[in-house]
Amino acid sequence: MVHKCRDNNGKKNVWRDTMIVKYAYLVRHIAARFASRIPSNVLFDDLVSAGSFGLIDAVDKFDHDKHVNFKTYAQYRIKGAILDELRSMDVYSRSMRKKIKDIAKAVKKVECEHQRPAEDSDIASKMGIDLDTYFDMLTDIHCASILSLDAFIKSGRTNSTSQTRFQSRLTVKETPADHLDREEMKTALSNAVKTLTEKEQIVVSLYYYEELTLKEIGEVLSLTESRICQIHAGILIKMKTKLKDYFNS
Repeated sequence: MVHKCRDNNGKKNVWRDTMIVKYAYLVRHIAARFASRIPSNVLFDDLVSAGSFGLIDAVDKFDHDKHVNFKTYAQYRIKGAILDELRSMDVYSRSMRKKIKDIAKAVKKVECEHQRPAEDSDIASKMGIDLDTYFDMLTDIHCASILSLDAFIKSGRTNSTSQTRFQSRLTVKETPADHLDREEMKTALSNAVKTLTEKEQIVVSLYYYEELTLKEIGEVLSLTESRICQIHAGILIKMKTKLKDYFNS
């Protein structure tokens, strides 16, 4: 009996080591995608380190009986670990938080007054600034706000920390309440996306569903990468505002 337990543990350790080595490339691949859209002061090695812990966590907690593809599960864990690491850094300055708050207020006022998606020119006018200044604000905000919507979606309902990540639900059996929450969240997200402009909806589709980079989206829409960054920052602010209103209603 002892020998059998040792054999099982030995096989498990071999499998563990094999999977970590086999999927180590995922860590660098995912870390590189994050590195391309966050401030340059964040070290790539720190992202890789966090992602590596996510991969190890995925290997240790993977349940073969759940019939979940390991690569998919590992990607969720790696992304989640990197996001946790980034969120642990205070990427928002006080002035940046104020800019985001001011833009969110302007968006709400424009949409309330005109009953349509707020265009960039509308928002800038409501804020009393020119369009170039508004675009500069979005550029400043973009690198930090890339994390904002993801964090809010994962913890907005309960104000819990990101340790209770959506991807962790892959490891447990979904309850009727979980299913209801998930469907409710999908409806809230869908309704929020419908309030965006047509161009913003295209960016959401290409970025979050087709997983194109901001540069690739720019090529599709014949816009510069920096302009796509601005559009994306505006989307995140609008979406966060809509979801916050939804959760607080």
